[in-house]
Amino acid sequence: MLDFIRKYFKRNSLDKITVKKIEALEKTFGFSVGAPSLYLKALRHRSRLIEDHLADTESYEQLEFLGDAVLDLIVTEIIFDYYPDENEGFMTRLRSRMVKEQTLAELSRQLGFDLLIEVGNRVKGQGIELKESVLCDIFEAVTGAVYKDKGLEVTRKFIRTVYSKYVDIDNLSSTHDNYKSLLLEYSQAKKLSIPEYRVISEKGPDHDKTFEIEAVINGEGCGTGIGKNKKKAEQTAAMHALKTLKARHTVDA
Repeated sequence: MLDFIRKYFKRNSLDKITVKKIEALEKTFGFSVGAPSLYLKALRHRSRLIEDHLADTESYEQLEFLGDAVLDLIVTEIIFDYYPDENEGFMTRLRSRMVKEQTLAELSRQLGFDLLIEVGNRVKGQGIELKESVLCDIFEAVTGAVYKDKGLEVTRKFIRTVYSKYVDIDNLSSTHDNYKSLLLEYSQAKKLSIPEYRVISEKGPDHDKTFEIEAVINGEGCGTGIGKNKKKAEQTAAMHALKTLKARHTVDA
């Protein structure tokens, strides 16, 4: 009874828009939210901090850090249960695909988190809430909020349900899209140096940067990639470098 009263007063201290946002989350989760402030924080972009006079820790970034670790654990458990006969290398590669930026961004969209993100008035209309990097971070932050609010078991059930509904794990397991890993394996097999990634250029404002990165092997640039973050640019650079090296070794053969 006491818990019900506390929740009632917490809910009634919020404005109508915020209440609707919490109710939308509860519908998505399938359980009641105990600490609304956690979820509001998980959906708040740092561009809101100055105009709302909030501390640096009141954006989603802190919960994203926690959610990233919790998500890694639960996804590892899913893979361990799903593929009990596979080796560590297979499990590591699959986990990387299951928690990569594109996967988590798509989960955010499927769950409607993109419609709930709060950005500052000065940057509204610039598409920040549509960026894959932000949507990925939001999914991790919400995971962290669920963990802090409801504990590991509820979080585990939530994440397992989401992946079961929206992610084709069998398809992911047979997809080879971690080009950095593939390039490293190829370089080692051909007795080449370990690939290094060098930033060629960095353009645009902080909230919308574009990176150009070059993959360097044996001191030579083998491929370049452009992306909205360094990880994407590095993956593209690795893909091009892999194609270049394979073509070169085919000719040499």
